[in-house]
Amino acid sequence: MNKELMFSSKNQEWETPADLFKMLDMEFNFQVDLAARDCNTKCKRYYGGSYMVGIGDSLIVDWALANPDCYCWLNPPYGRGIIDWVKKCDEEAQKGAKIVALLPARTDTLWFHNHIYRKYETRFLKGRIKFLMDGVQQDAAPFPSMIVVFEKK
Repeated sequence: MNKELMFSSKNQEWETPADLFKMLDMEFNFQVDLAARDCNTKCKRYYGGSYMVGIGDSLIVDWALANPDCYCWLNPPYGRGIIDWVKKCDEEAQKGAKIVALLPARTDTLWFHNHIYRKYETRFLKGRIKFLMDGVQQDAAPFPSMIVVFEKK
């Protein structure tokens, strides 16, 4: 495993472990993966790769309109651009979208306080996730994680 890559911001794509996704999918019955590629999507319908639109384009699609009455899964690329994804989740939830997101638990950030805290259900995960890279399980992540259910109350 390339620890330099794991502990840096060079890699922003952390593939969701199958067991974590399966547990959440049993609860939410996801219909759409909002940030995926052909090789790592968790749903039949997804934004990214060749099926719908490019991963960057997911940020300009109206998720609430395109995916009414279903829960969408989101494990966005991590890094400085994560604020755009979190802000998009907040905006789309206010329009009626239902998004369940796996995010780094960065409770000290403005994006957490402006777009999540006291607005949406937050589940802090015990321990550190062992993400996948190219389908291969890695060592535990160097950061804690959380599940946020972006759904208008």
